[in-house]
Amino acid sequence: MELLICDARGDQPELRPFTLSMRPGMLPTVGEALVQAGLASGPEDPGFSRKGAYGVFGKRKEWDSPIYDGDRLELYAPLKIDPKTVRRKRANQNRDAHLKAVAAKRKARRL
Repeated sequence: MELLICDARGDQPELRPFTLSMRPGMLPTVGEALVQAGLASGPEDPGFSRKGAYGVFGKRKEWDSPIYDGDRLELYAPLKIDPKTVRRKRANQNRDAHLKAVAAKRKARRL
């Protein structure tokens, strides 16, 4: 079974072909592909135990999800900044700017 492995954990994404060898009657899974490629030792591997560490064609998959011939298995880097924190910070900055503008208008009216 031919797969493409896209490793996006470094600075530049690296795309390489990989041939997954399966025994007859065995269902190919994402986890089996990672183990055979030498990227993980098992489902408890520290690099892949977090949610969203890998996917197929941009869709997050579980360790035991099936994989098919021609799929692109993608390895994702962890997020550097929490999106919730960034949104909260941006909202607070906008709120501060609004309050300063209102205060400036009040001050201008008094003069």
